[in-house]
Amino acid sequence: MFYVKERINGGAEISIDITDENVFCRCPRCGSEVAVDLEDVLSSGGDLYGTSVFCDKCAEKMMRKRHGNGPKA
Repeated sequence: MFYVKERINGGAEISIDITDENVFCRCPRCGSEVAVDLEDVLSSGGDLYGTSVFCDKCAEKMMRKRHGNGPKA
């Protein structure tokens, strides 16, 4: 099991198990919080440092722009 550990106030530490319910990131386009399933995101390769996850709204906008489908919002 992977976990996150952070030192707080002197010698105190907190550690939290990483699960499919407590991993989040910020959309690199709009900054909104995005829940992340690391298994899904990393299943096709990649790494934790070089991977970004877009929110659904920004991902949809990017796909429309890339494929030229539908109105631009």
